[in-house]
Amino acid sequence: MPAKVTFASARPKQLKADATLPALLDRMLVKWAFKKRFGGKKVAIKMHLGGHMGYSTIHPLLVGRIVKAVKDAGGKPFICDVPWAVNSAWERGYTQEVLGAPLQPVTSEADKYVYPHKVNFRTLKTVNKAGNVMDAEALIVLSHGKGHGHSGFGGAIKNIAMGCVDGETRSQIHRLVSATFKWDAKKCTGCLLCRDNCPNGAITYKDKKISIFDHACKYCMHCQLACPKKAITIDQRGYRYFQHGMALTTKAVLDGFDRSHTLFITALLQITPFCDCWGFTTPSIVPDIGILASDDIVAAETAAVDMIKAEDFIEGSLPHPLRRAGEGHLFQQIHGKDPYMQIEECEAVGLGSRKYTLVNIQ
Repeated sequence: MPAKVTFASARPKQLKADATLPALLDRMLVKWAFKKRFGGKKVAIKMHLGGHMGYSTIHPLLVGRIVKAVKDAGGKPFICDVPWAVNSAWERGYTQEVLGAPLQPVTSEADKYVYPHKVNFRTLKTVNKAGNVMDAEALIVLSHGKGHGHSGFGGAIKNIAMGCVDGETRSQIHRLVSATFKWDAKKCTGCLLCRDNCPNGAITYKDKKISIFDHACKYCMHCQLACPKKAITIDQRGYRYFQHGMALTTKAVLDGFDRSHTLFITALLQITPFCDCWGFTTPSIVPDIGILASDDIVAAETAAVDMIKAEDFIEGSLPHPLRRAGEGHLFQQIHGKDPYMQIEECEAVGLGSRKYTLVNIQ
């Protein structure tokens, strides 16, 4: 049987509050029987809280309605993300007073509260699952759907695989790409956007030469994407290894929960080409779509990617030096990465089905 995916549209059919997204979200959450799913349980709501100057994360008003639904059902929710994101979450309006639930770092402030789990996939030997997430009795994965330079699309799978583990595990998953860097000195103008956009400080520039410190690099692709002259190229023949590593990590986390006590909610709003971890926001590349939910992560991700259509692209929205090229999904045209590959890998390890039935909320 196809999995059920519910959908609340961001495009109201009537000019009244009850027809807009927050009201539709409320009605959608009712469809998922929160009392049975979350009543009496400690519920981790895993988000990506963003950072620095980014403002395209999920609006606190929408987050607060999900928190309220859990509390009304008798659940005990808390919001969680990686330590550095929790520490600055107040800058985007994410506080206990606004959301109605406390915020916790998934692996503690020191990023050391983990449960090791062996996977033994190539160089990824162990996944360190986030302790505060795994200690919960139920899980809501609340994701902001957007583009991603490494996997094409960033949604629920990346929210878990990169956000429900410690920093060391994130680095090890990225290293599965087995990338090879090439720097073309003739093309380089020394603008240093590559260095300035490296989140790990892995790039140095001395004597008009770029150096990349491999042990600090996490293969996030920020340097290649930021370079306006294409002076840095990265050979990513291990791309599917990365996707499979994310699938194994996602499975390791979800295997710690009864599936009847999980839910995947994805907001397709302010859809930008970059991950929120870049720390800034660029224009939306398609109009706002809405919010979807499913208890099947594979179906939820498939539906989310399906809804982001190349024909809806907003001309002039891509920041320099990005451009569309080739065929395939819109994100594949922008990043050269098939956004469905991570979904295929999650289906292959038994996390769900790509077949779904869409239920529109009225």
